[in-house]
Amino acid sequence: MYQAKIYVTLKESVLDPQGKTVKNALESLSFKDVASVRQGKYFVIKLDLDDEEGASKEIEEICRKLLVNTVIETYKFDIEKI
Repeated sequence: MYQAKIYVTLKESVLDPQGKTVKNALESLSFKDVASVRQGKYFVIKLDLDDEEGASKEIEEICRKLLVNTVIETYKFDIEKI
C-alpha cells in the first residue's frame, strides 16, 4: 500500500486574492515580517497497490483528471510505502 501527499498551488503568474487576504490579516495581527502568502490545496490519498511506479502513475492521472486545473495550478506529490 502506498500513500501520496499532493500539494496544489496557483501558478506564480496567477493572482491569489485569498493569499493576499491572509497576508493582510497577518499584517493586522502584527506579523509584519510576512513577505507574501500563496494558498493552495493538500490531499492525502492511499492506494492499495504494491508497485511504487504504478502508484506514481495513478496519482499523476488523478491529479491531471480531477484534482488540478493545469491551466492555473501547479502540483507536486510525494509517495511513500505504508
